[in-house]
Amino acid sequence: MKKITFLLFIFSSFLTSAQEDAWVYFTDKPDATYYLANPLEMLSQRALDRRTAQNIPLDNLDVPISVSYISSIAGATGITVKAKSKWLNALHVRGSVSNIANLENLAFVDRVQFANPNFNTAGRMASENRISNVNKNLETQINFNYGNSSNQIQMLNGHLLHQQDYTGNGKIIAVLDAGFPGVNTAQPFQRLLDNNKILGGYNFVNRNSNFYTGNNHGTLVLSTMGGYVPGQLVGTAPDASYYLFITEDVASENPVEESNWVEAAEMADSLGVDIINSSLGYFSFDNPNYSHTYQDMNGTTTFISRGASIAFSRGMICVVSAGNSGASGNPHIGAPADAINVLTVGAVTASENYAAFSSIGPSFDGRIKPDVMAQGQGAVISDTSGNIGTANGTSFSGPIMAGMVASFWQAFPNKTNAEIMQLVKQSAHLYTNPNPQFGYGIPDFAFALNLNAASFSSEKFVLYPNPANSEVNLLLPNDLENATVLLYNNLGQEVLSAPIENSNISFSVENLAPGIYFYKLTSGNRSQAGKLVKN
Repeated sequence: MKKITFLLFIFSSFLTSAQEDAWVYFTDKPDATYYLANPLEMLSQRALDRRTAQNIPLDNLDVPISVSYISSIAGATGITVKAKSKWLNALHVRGSVSNIANLENLAFVDRVQFANPNFNTAGRMASENRISNVNKNLETQINFNYGNSSNQIQMLNGHLLHQQDYTGNGKIIAVLDAGFPGVNTAQPFQRLLDNNKILGGYNFVNRNSNFYTGNNHGTLVLSTMGGYVPGQLVGTAPDASYYLFITEDVASENPVEESNWVEAAEMADSLGVDIINSSLGYFSFDNPNYSHTYQDMNGTTTFISRGASIAFSRGMICVVSAGNSGASGNPHIGAPADAINVLTVGAVTASENYAAFSSIGPSFDGRIKPDVMAQGQGAVISDTSGNIGTANGTSFSGPIMAGMVASFWQAFPNKTNAEIMQLVKQSAHLYTNPNPQFGYGIPDFAFALNLNAASFSSEKFVLYPNPANSEVNLLLPNDLENATVLLYNNLGQEVLSAPIENSNISFSVENLAPGIYFYKLTSGNRSQAGKLVKN
């Protein structure tokens, strides 16, 4: 009996001293009426303009957490507030189990959710956790000298967007990562700095404005989008603007990083950001009791994935990396890659083959994940000293894609985030036959431009991909069922003639020598001419 009593005493002491993480959710937002009547008190004008453009009304999710609620929790015995989320109306707190549990006695507290689900009472939500993966006046160049970075852009036909001056100008990308040392000093980022394209940032880990510090991972990530060294590295959105947010603490793996991420996404929203890029993923934590399971990868369980879905509902596009666990015993995507409305990006090699490390889908509830793919093996990046090299990981396929999405959205500024994402997916090479490794496949942004044009005009023939390697596809105007394609070389000699029918709307150029050809499409008294590039 004495032994049992002694053990109970030890357990009781543990409950009152061991530090746990939890989320405290509130019942309401008592200041909602004021903030909804004064929206500039909670959102910038650019954020409001983005909402208006996409017909997204303001709602209670936009309203900040009550200051009095925060003060009461912060002043409670043994409680430390680590992060906050207005979207989820919750605080991330740390303290003993008993002190955290006592917070439920407050009238304005709806519920407490421990990161360790063993401490949650029946009927409460399951916890969340994480997996570590492991010139002042701009003049857009018509033809960038991409150097070694050419493959990761040309794979997506992104250079064709750049040639049409779609380089991300006017779009804002928030990068949520582990640190950005060297961005303010290294030469590949000088073009961004000279043109005031780094708009600011915040360090959510240390709670200060020093974001040019921390782990170099964010620096490498940013270089794939905004880096600029002619002949060596040109990012996919060299003229976009950027906010840099540190949300990942590389010294430990703790669910507070999920909360940091959501808080940063909320700041991005309030600043009017268009695209969030994140090469972070969460599944396993230092405390195994906090860790997620594959069953949690359903888009609605983890704190970070719920936040990412809300970010989409505010009119932003979240482009996130799938993860690097494809060759492990747990090969599936982590959070927030499982979120329902994020664009999840896996990795391929330079030759467009699946990269073995890239995390696979589907999500636990059976949705297609990853959504799309980009080069993540041998991706060209800059380090903190400005040296150009290569690196592997979906950490790089994600931002390569995010930059292309920004450049593409620049071409169609009146499109909603949902419309842009759909066009990107629809342009991918496996759109009609997705699989758990590739998702919908590798997007073709030149084709996406044509897809959008075709949606406005039923009179236009659409030819893709261009440049082409072997097979060329066609979209016929709605009222046509067949056509003929003729190809000519630069001497005006006919080198190919092919019939096109709705049942067979493609032709092969595999046997043609690389170069520029001229095409003519005819159907009855209608015709269309242009150039086709054979790689």
